[in-house]
Amino acid sequence: MRSKKSSKQGVKGQRSSLSAGFKDAAKRRATKSAVQSRPQTSELSMVDVGTKPETWRTAEAQAKVVMSPKTLDLILKNKLPKGNVLVAAKLAGIQAAKKTADLIPLCHPLRLTSVQVEVVPQVEEKALLVLSRVSAFERTGVEMEALTAAAAACLTIYDMAKAFDRRMVITDLHLLTKTGGKSGSFRW
Repeated sequence: MRSKKSSKQGVKGQRSSLSAGFKDAAKRRATKSAVQSRPQTSELSMVDVGTKPETWRTAEAQAKVVMSPKTLDLILKNKLPKGNVLVAAKLAGIQAAKKTADLIPLCHPLRLTSVQVEVVPQVEEKALLVLSRVSAFERTGVEMEALTAAAAACLTIYDMAKAFDRRMVITDLHLLTKTGGKSGSFRW
């Protein structure tokens, strides 16, 4: 059995190597981006949508949380100490869609008319599939709101079940459909 001191040194060593890895990756990105992109000062701006007509817009997105069969069973039987995971995930997705402009720097705040989030068990895949649908009568699309809803719902599932399964994987986040606006419709 290792002593507490050697155990702490091992964790500290892991943190140091992790930090070094982040620093190395940041240096590579900085060097690469300096060569390939324009200067980063004052180059960001929110797109002006003031002259665009308001149209009916919708977007659907999905994401998935893959987990152990035991964890999925606990969630489906509502046996986790934090409460009903499926209800919490739905609520988190709805709230996140409404706050997308606060989370994603260049998104416009939108007047959403509807946010729907559904969590579908996929027992054979040992997963929970999250589906979101957002709509609004706006000058810009609601794709980011749908994606944010799906992502936040998955993060909530992870948070509520992490004590039982830290190997859960959030995967397959993507836009399924969008309608409205100048660019028209999209279907995955």
